[in-house]
Amino acid sequence: MRYFLEFAYKGTNYHGWQYQPNATSVQETLTKALSTILKTDIELVGAGRTDSGVHAKQMFAHFDFDQEIDIPYLSHKLNSFLPKDIAILNIHKVHDEAHARFDATKRTYEYHIHTKKDAFESDDSWYNQNDLDLDKMNDACKILFNYIDFECFSKVHTDVNTFNCKIFEANWTRNDNRLVFTISADRFLRNMVRAIVGTMVNIGLEKVSLQDFIQIIESKDRKKAGFSVPAHGLYLTKVEYPYLVISKE
Repeated sequence: MRYFLEFAYKGTNYHGWQYQPNATSVQETLTKALSTILKTDIELVGAGRTDSGVHAKQMFAHFDFDQEIDIPYLSHKLNSFLPKDIAILNIHKVHDEAHARFDATKRTYEYHIHTKKDAFESDDSWYNQNDLDLDKMNDACKILFNYIDFECFSKVHTDVNTFNCKIFEANWTRNDNRLVFTISADRFLRNMVRAIVGTMVNIGLEKVSLQDFIQIIESKDRKKAGFSVPAHGLYLTKVEYPYLVISKE
């Protein structure tokens, strides 16, 4: 029987989702907890990967277990066993061919910037005190919808077959001293969101024009795009599946 694990984590103390040979990852921590509680070796397959320091408000991974699981009991046991920066949100029984990575149809990320120094935001948001032109940055967001090839925002030397991504949503919002970039797509390339944000910050600083932004995308050259913003401001906020309806109470 196959199950989807729905969980959240603060990425500060982890070297990303995926197993690392000499560093602690979220995947390793969760796998050890599940294997210990279920008393068998469990293999977890995640919905994707997040880099070192990146957070997730909603993430999924699937695993197989040959018995019916008492979901409330296992959720409680896992939350008692896991460190405080990983939380189990739910466990879903799914069909045997369901796949946490390949079946996801939409993923949403947020990038958080705080513009006034705050002692309590240092791990959760990037401090940037510059006066950014959000109108121009939102104009740049509209340009993203005209393209599907985002090689210019991808980490180089990655083993992908295509750089195509279908973007469903992209916008900047401001709430007092907090700026939030929200972007949804069917898939994301490695480092893509952080590179887009870095490029848009340069647009907000009027270092890069909207015409430059178009040329950057069409160049397919990572060197022409902006800097990659720090990981600690990035959150995976939602992963969607056609057969899984998540109730938010």
